[in-house]
Amino acid sequence: MMVTIVIVAVTSTMYDMSRVAREGYFGSADSEEARDAQRKAWAAQRTEEYRTGDHKRAGGVVDPLPDDAPWFVKDYHDYYKTQRGYHPRSGNSTDGWNITGTMSFLNQPLLDMAGEIKTPVLLIHGEKAHSRYFSEGAFAKLKGDNKELLIIPGAVHTDLYDDKAGVIPYDKMETFFKENLK
Repeated sequence: MMVTIVIVAVTSTMYDMSRVAREGYFGSADSEEARDAQRKAWAAQRTEEYRTGDHKRAGGVVDPLPDDAPWFVKDYHDYYKTQRGYHPRSGNSTDGWNITGTMSFLNQPLLDMAGEIKTPVLLIHGEKAHSRYFSEGAFAKLKGDNKELLIIPGAVHTDLYDDKAGVIPYDKMETFFKENLK
């Protein structure tokens, strides 16, 4: 008996965490000096964690929400700090992740070899999502005619989490899987 394995990929509201670690949001810390400062801060934090045995957490989504919070933080708050998406084990709902937990991302660009992906890929993102540039950046690296970037008009980042806004393109995903999982 011969088994054929077919692989496809669909992302929805994808985040490139290694890009954020290297460049900051929207490229706000994209310099050698900023990365060097981050390495030094993480090294000092790791030493402190070893010394104390306590791993400092980055903090989840801010609560209470300040009036001057960026719009995407307000979207996160509406999801992670309400019954809509709160979970006691969610870092975004509670105290975040270990500060030093993503250290390797600074030197490990996870999507560098995305151009080698030969299988079909569908990237879905909201038009108004602060994170849209992650999917656009990933899509720019992909090669072949079996890749698609689908931008959902008017949608923000969290609209594609739970379909509160009724915008998740289930029909498009179903078609994509049916056409590519043969």
